[in-house]
Amino acid sequence: QVQLVESGGGLVQAGGSTRLSCAASGRTSRSYALGWFRQAPGTEREFVAAIRRSGTDTTYASSVRGRFTISRDNAKNTVYLQMNSLKPEDTAVYYCAAANSWITPTTSNLYDYWGQGTQVTVSS
Repeated sequence: QVQLVESGGGLVQAGGSTRLSCAASGRTSRSYALGWFRQAPGTEREFVAAIRRSGTDTTYASSVRGRFTISRDNAKNTVYLQMNSLKPEDTAVYYCAAANSWITPTTSNLYDYWGQGTQVTVSS
């Protein structure tokens, strides 16, 4: 079992920046992929970014590439999402997740554990 607790989020002006954090506990050594997803009202959950637990492999959705950066600190069992140059279209509930493989890290149903979600609202 892995538990994920998110922090951060809130109100941000367009063009601004913020950082989300997700602290993991439990059997974190069994998780090979750490990811971020988001869901806006009336839409399905979509992939944002993912990072391999070991090494430096990362992948991003095209809509956020160059603006968002995913990182991790294994010693603290924490994954981060740095969000720069925010747009109103980035407004959503953001979820962190952990998966036991790196086969298809952009696919939501691959992930085994999910955080509670945190709201990010970008004003225009």
